Amino acid sequence: MKAAKALLLHPAAKPLVFVAALLPFAWLFYGALTNNLGANPAEYLIRATGDWTLRFLCMVLAVTPLRVITGTPALARFRRMLGLFVYFYVVVHLLSYSWFDMGFDVADIAKDIAKRPFILVGFSAFLLLTPLAATSFNAAIKYLGAKRWQLLHKLVYLITGLGLLHFFWMRAGKNNFAEVFVYAVIVALLLGWRLQQYSRKKRLQPMIGGRRQLSE
Repeated sequence: MKAAKALLLHPAAKPLVFVAALLPFAWLFYGALTNNLGANPAEYLIRATGDWTLRFLCMVLAVTPLRVITGTPALARFRRMLGLFVYFYVVVHLLSYSWFDMGFDVADIAKDIAKRPFILVGFSAFLLLTPLAATSFNAAIKYLGAKRWQLLHKLVYLITGLGLLHFFWMRAGKNNFAEVFVYAVIVALLLGWRLQQYSRKKRLQPMIGGRRQLSE
């Protein structure tokens, strides 16, 4: 455990995580250049970037439980970076859809968003992610204040739910829900852990308050 903590605190840890997080994009970019993304490369790119957005969302949600359960505070160093990669992949996902499906025709994109609920839900998640990415820096925390910043960033839970719904409706067309179920279970476990911790904290508060009064 000490060795793992030392590795997480090593100056090279963040650059290595950054490179690892870019590897899916690099692989997709190389596949597009070499025409190695299957019979329908456009669809593959759109779906793969959406998948990676959801995966990075799960990674962000997993940081706190892993940090607490393993007693590894150093994991928190990577949460901001992982959160920004969520936004990076959702932007690439949106650009892929706008380019390959819609030819960057803004009017057609607007009509498609209004017409198809699963695209509306996905676009709503993107809009909600934007202020989180824009306020992910220390200066934003100081400007907003810690409480307001924390309240704003709780939107990640709603965004995750919208992302799952977007994925569910997208897969509903082919009646293929196997992957949706896997992500839903992962998210349910991660959010369930948070609810458990919140309930435990609420139960302990009266006890802590009583001890303080007795000590006074």
